Amino acid sequence: MGELLLLLKKFFGYSSFRPLQAEVIQRIINKKDSLVLMPTGGGKSICYQLPAIYLPGTAIVISPLIALMKDQVEALVANGIPAAALNSMLPEEERQRIRQHCIQGQIKLLYISPEKIMSELDWLLSRMEISLIAIDEAHCVSHWGHDFRPEYTQLAILKERFPNVPMVALTATADKVTRADILEQLKLKEPETFISSFDRPNLSLTVHRGLNKKDKITAIVNFIRAHKNQSGIIYCMKRADTESVAQALSTFNIKAVAYHAGLSPKAREEAQNDFINDRTEVVCATVAFGMGIDKSNVRWVIHFNMPGSIENYYQEIGRAGRDGVNSDTLLFYSIGDMILLRRFAEESGQMDINLEKLNRMQRYCETDVCRRRILLNYFGEESKDDCGNCDVCRNPPQRFEGSILIQKALSGILRTNESVGMHMLIEILRGSGRSDVMRLGYNNLKTYGAGADLPYKVWREYLYQMLHLGYIEIDYVHDRNLKVTPLGKKVLFGEITAELAVYTEPEVAKRPERKKREKKERKPKATRAPRQLQPSELDDALLEALKQLRKRIAEREKMPAYIIFSDAALKDMVDLKPLTLDEFREVKGVGDAKLEKYGNVFIALIRYILKIPTENEE
Repeated sequence: MGELLLLLKKFFGYSSFRPLQAEVIQRIINKKDSLVLMPTGGGKSICYQLPAIYLPGTAIVISPLIALMKDQVEALVANGIPAAALNSMLPEEERQRIRQHCIQGQIKLLYISPEKIMSELDWLLSRMEISLIAIDEAHCVSHWGHDFRPEYTQLAILKERFPNVPMVALTATADKVTRADILEQLKLKEPETFISSFDRPNLSLTVHRGLNKKDKITAIVNFIRAHKNQSGIIYCMKRADTESVAQALSTFNIKAVAYHAGLSPKAREEAQNDFINDRTEVVCATVAFGMGIDKSNVRWVIHFNMPGSIENYYQEIGRAGRDGVNSDTLLFYSIGDMILLRRFAEESGQMDINLEKLNRMQRYCETDVCRRRILLNYFGEESKDDCGNCDVCRNPPQRFEGSILIQKALSGILRTNESVGMHMLIEILRGSGRSDVMRLGYNNLKTYGAGADLPYKVWREYLYQMLHLGYIEIDYVHDRNLKVTPLGKKVLFGEITAELAVYTEPEVAKRPERKKREKKERKPKATRAPRQLQPSELDDALLEALKQLRKRIAEREKMPAYIIFSDAALKDMVDLKPLTLDEFREVKGVGDAKLEKYGNVFIALIRYILKIPTENEE
């Protein structure tokens, strides 16, 4: 991998691969197919961008949104990599120029939508040397996925037309059923599936329940004031809410813009560009917003309403902290959201599966289990420890040693050959005399009546905790029957112990009492002599100066600031304080193109802030 590591540093400014990147890249170079699951910000793009540079020919990257393609292409070009996007918004003359460059092998990565690729299949693609085919946002191909798009189902033809070209499908959100469907729909040849950790430890997770709209606004204002000068997204279920929330925030002198499909294309583009280019810090949007941008310095995400599934929620909060810097998420949950989302699910073409996913999302909001464990276990990632960075962990409930109770449930599942759902399992454990229990012979099981001491609603709560903790899972394909996971078997056979949160009756949420403000007498400010900045204050001043320099360069070059350098790169500059080009090269995200273009000016600023003379002044 020596040559690939050199290319990684040269073009992307990194000295080592993240987990699984090297394995995926090697497989592509060996002309084999893959399915890659990595969380947002986990480095999916490098998996196909680096082999695209290394291999002869042009990589075809299928992407669902024009804005997303534009962002990716701008970032690649800024790193000195020839890339282009072919879409219907370009003038025909420009499209023809891009086609010609692709045929001549002058483009290393061509981004194209699934609709557009069908029209280019016979003429353009047949004349190109294609190095690889990457299908981004691959969950869109599956009916089981959270963002199904019919046009993605046509992509199986690519494997038929180009059987020897390696194909890689990539997504940040796909459960087991969706993953299997992606492989089937795309007709990948002997694919290997790579699943990176879904854990995003830099994201804090918080849920607030039962607040009315007025109290939500108050909570949001306080939240934003605690995140001064930071970019964030507020997701709303209704278009009207995006506008009313933005308007309400403006009365608190918080600049926010609304974004939804009912606005004119010009208004939507203006709102998106203002947010991307840091001219506005807050965007209030419907859930479509954000998928089309690669903005790395979003520091927080708020859900004004509960999302319809954990997949949607995970993808949307993933738009915060893409650069790995600590970021916060806040979700407001109410019964009103549940009623509306349930109606949407019932009116959808997949009522049963959407209602089940909505139920899982509701349980996430109401649970007393570490929220990060719920997310990880939902996507099939075993997690034994609480995260310490969610509201449940910060205010833990009373717990008890629940191994025996869990063993009763797991034994019941296995003794039915994993052929029952949650309702029937509870009936068996409670020793129900219902006719269907008797008819199926479940009254003869050893576990029949083993949990008769607990009411139905308590068993249901504990089974959902077991689901969240990863001891059981739901098989959506086979009548939503319960299955025991490998982690669950460890509890069943006494290899590990397990705790459950004590069941408590849910309380009706009360509106928080407002405290009256006491008037304080203003004291005259005392004049103080100038003092020396402490090291932490100096770092803060340097970081702010670097951000201002980045902003000026971005405005001059008409490019988003995070494409010049990410927040993580600026923080690395503060930590390393490079004073020479060789030292600046060690900053994460600094490749050859950015070193040559921006190195000297950033070094000059660092020297100025640190009061270190330049070499000429010395």
